[in-house]
Amino acid sequence: MDLLASLYADKPVVIFSKSNCCISHSVKALLRSFGANMNVIEVDNMANGQQIETALIQLGCRPTVPAVFIGQQLIGGADELIRLNVQNELAQLLLRAGAIFIWSP
Repeated sequence: MDLLASLYADKPVVIFSKSNCCISHSVKALLRSFGANMNVIEVDNMANGQQIETALIQLGCRPTVPAVFIGQQLIGGADELIRLNVQNELAQLLLRAGAIFIWSP
């Protein structure tokens, strides 16, 4: 868990992703559409990627990617992020985390 915490600490948005995952690509595109300041961690390109995936599983992420943290809180994967967007809650969450500074729908 400390491994994950060190990767998402002090960052408004962190996405754990795989470079060849189309769902991860969609999540990144959605957050980019807000102009969000985000850090993307491609676990398949990291030497300790398997350790990161194991830690994500321990947090309850299934599948392990994409896993989205906003304001140092685990939001979940694509389903949760899309639900927040449809319910018009994602922009406010991004604003509170400091990932975006203004939003006008």
